[in-house]
Amino acid sequence: MNHLLAMPLVIPAITGALLLACAGNRPQAARWISAASTAVTAAVAVLLVMQAMAGDYQVYAVGEWQAPFGIVLVLDRLSAMLILLTAVVALAALAYAIAGWDLRGRHFHALFQFQLMGINGAFLTGDLFNLFVFFEVLLIASYCLLLHGLGQPRLRAAVHYVAINLTGSGVFLIAVSLLYGVTGTLNMAHLAERVALAPEADIALIRAAGMMLLGVFAVKAALFPLYFWLPQAYSSACAPVAALFAIMTKVGVYSILRVTSLVFGGASGAGADLTTPWLLPVALLTLGLAALGVLGARRLGELVAYMTIASVGTMLTAITAGGVAGVSGALFYLVHSTLVIASLFLLTELLTRQRGSSGDALVTGPALQQPVLLGIAFLIATITVAGAPPSSGFLAKLMILQATLPGPAAVWVWSIILCSSLLVLVGGVRAGSQLLWHTETTPDHNARAARPAEWLPLGALLVCGVALVLFAQPLQKYTDATAQQLLARAGYIEAVIGGTPDTQPRPLRPGEPL
Repeated sequence: MNHLLAMPLVIPAITGALLLACAGNRPQAARWISAASTAVTAAVAVLLVMQAMAGDYQVYAVGEWQAPFGIVLVLDRLSAMLILLTAVVALAALAYAIAGWDLRGRHFHALFQFQLMGINGAFLTGDLFNLFVFFEVLLIASYCLLLHGLGQPRLRAAVHYVAINLTGSGVFLIAVSLLYGVTGTLNMAHLAERVALAPEADIALIRAAGMMLLGVFAVKAALFPLYFWLPQAYSSACAPVAALFAIMTKVGVYSILRVTSLVFGGASGAGADLTTPWLLPVALLTLGLAALGVLGARRLGELVAYMTIASVGTMLTAITAGGVAGVSGALFYLVHSTLVIASLFLLTELLTRQRGSSGDALVTGPALQQPVLLGIAFLIATITVAGAPPSSGFLAKLMILQATLPGPAAVWVWSIILCSSLLVLVGGVRAGSQLLWHTETTPDHNARAARPAEWLPLGALLVCGVALVLFAQPLQKYTDATAQQLLARAGYIEAVIGGTPDTQPRPLRPGEPL
């Protein structure tokens, strides 16, 4: 058994517990332990990607209880890529936090590690109930991290964030209870078999449970009309926490993609066409309204938060309308958008700090102490997130547009993606001119310039964005192979439960033994 597969969960879990027990009043020790743990997790992620590139599924049965009876972790190209992406963002966010933000509240590093454990677990689990468990782990950690540094705006945002996510968790439990009651299993590979072969009498219940699941994932991903919690929550969080949150909406997108392609991916039966009537229009609405939010934002943090929502709409548009090529483009876009949005959250804090009482409001403020460096970073990030050539955003959107061209919705997809890109670019230029150009003649003497330790993680994320352009072809080959593996669900089922989906339907009764 490949124990390396469990390390993205075990390492942050043990580190978080150790930090709570031993390092609460020792900030320097906590920093070293947390940094070492995150670096080791990143190294493990690299090894997992190298293993996943062979194209085989790897299954880790916890306690050697095989699926569908036991808990399993499943590694494929998609989960390996997302774990590595999480590790990269986490390293940058942690490096930025160690420059000073981590001392503004207790147990930052322990909560940070538990957050990583929850995110990695969501990407690796092969069981719906354990997906719920890992959702709760990352959400509980994110509740506390959102409050890190305190302040009335963070408290207000945290109340809304907790309320909507607790509601989503309740609906999640109802959905998995329905699925278990009807099918007798929550292992996703086993569910794929049983949903495809469900008797006519159970189809309505299964589809209702599936729609509830997708509704919960839509909350996590911030899809229209369930995205109103995100701008306030993400813009209120401290910079390193907001940067890590850039990967959290991708957990919702991942869950939608995994469940719809695997559990509800059949051409017939209870899972057929579960998302076809509504997901594409909702994704396009999310993208269009988020672009308008970028254009109308009054604060830079709010503007970046709406960019996060726009990225979700773009990805789900590609996934729904583009087939295998669309999924590949969406995955390329996922990597690009996560890196650039994380960098923008860090950049927002550096700009805000040098503007004194003006903060990140898009109004005339004091002259900046580091206008050249901040201007260059803002220009690179804005061009990249808007998709202007030759950025990674341009390449990702080009892949998506090419994938959706033959489809019946191509006119709508092209129109909304191109118009939203223009609106995002205009909104970014407007914000940049207000923050960097139309300033007062003197700087705020109480403001503090960014230190090299804060520039380093921001620069690393921007360099990663440039690297996506330089290594676009190998990354596209990887995302192409990932999309093909993801949509060929028989391989996943065979790897997890040792067989392909049955060809003959059999009646299932509630509570039927596995």
